[in-house]
Amino acid sequence: MAPLRGRVVVVTGASGGVGRAVARELGTQGAKVALIARGTAGLGAAAVDVGTGGGTGQVYEADVSDYEQVRQAAERIEKELGPISVWINAAFSSVFAKFTDISPEEFERATAVTYLGYVWGTKVALDLMRPRNAGAIVQAGAALAYRAIPLQSAYCGAKHAVKGFTESVRTELLAEQSNVKITLVQLPALNTPQFEWVLSKLRRHPQPVPPIYQPEVAARALVYAAEHPERKEYWVGTSTVATLIAQRLAPALIDRYLARTGIESQQTSEQAPSGVSNLWEPADEDTDYGAHGTFDRRSHGRSPQLWLSQHRAPVLLTLAMGGAAAATAAMLRQAGHL
Repeated sequence: MAPLRGRVVVVTGASGGVGRAVARELGTQGAKVALIARGTAGLGAAAVDVGTGGGTGQVYEADVSDYEQVRQAAERIEKELGPISVWINAAFSSVFAKFTDISPEEFERATAVTYLGYVWGTKVALDLMRPRNAGAIVQAGAALAYRAIPLQSAYCGAKHAVKGFTESVRTELLAEQSNVKITLVQLPALNTPQFEWVLSKLRRHPQPVPPIYQPEVAARALVYAAEHPERKEYWVGTSTVATLIAQRLAPALIDRYLARTGIESQQTSEQAPSGVSNLWEPADEDTDYGAHGTFDRRSHGRSPQLWLSQHRAPVLLTLAMGGAAAATAAMLRQAGHL
């Protein structure tokens, strides 16, 4: 089954990382994928990936922090591919550094891409979808939308903002009884090229906080959410679930734990890369970085928790039936029938 076959799906940040993996996943479904990003090399390769998978990939260069660029791209998409059915926001940029080491311009830029990029994408999508009373918007979130960590103040702040913004928009759509849906997918640490091209002021190479998952795990979750946008939020990865539960139960304890371990756990023993950053200019203008980073050997390609989340109704029913069967057997034994 391919519910998105032939439908127009927009993916921002499609040239690399999670967005690239999402584009590939949509290609296997036969979707018409509108690829939005800045880097020409990555975008061109992403379009090839979509076509190889069986879909149609079309490139639209735009900086998501600029509302007018996003709006114009959407107009072209509707003219060239047809009405947009799904809009997936996955573009971001960030700075790895202590907050006091980040310049105002750097912080503003990271926020404009990672937060306002989602706001502008959502606004443009709603302007097109609401008159048709149909469509879905999927936000690629993070566990860091609930539990912030050191060295990522700009990114964590933006992800917290995306969560609050999305919840507000959702209530407005519910109030007008709209059939347009908006959902969040909170992702774990992922093996993407961001750790090669993010602006870093650390002395050592940045890394995701283990456990690390492959971007295909995130892609499957985001595409599933696009097919099932009725749920307000999805959690991906056992680490995400554990982090969010721990934050609810003992936030002060988590603060102290991260103060002790959070800085070291986000750095390898290798020297930090130099000369590459996608904060102001695309890192993949001439080089295609693909979807994966340099942590393949340490990354998980599957998430049992994600499968359980996507199949929670039949799983709960099975557990309930199993419990009922066990209780019946116990009663029969007690009555001497077994």
